[in-house]
Amino acid sequence: MKHILTLLGLVLSACDSRPPETERKPNPAFETQIQAMEKARAVEQQIQDAADAQRQQLDAATQP
Repeated sequence: MKHILTLLGLVLSACDSRPPETERKPNPAFETQIQAMEKARAVEQQIQDAADAQRQQLDAATQP
């Protein structure tokens, strides 16, 4: 009896009629916060790029 229930559980858990979610669906309640986070990530990348460029300039200036 345990084997039948285990098999039935495995079969039922393998069947999922929902399609996999591929994209984030916009939520109007949080869209402003999401946009702010995306802008912050972009600014963070710009700051990191500027720091890398400055570090390269310092390395080039200090090497004989």
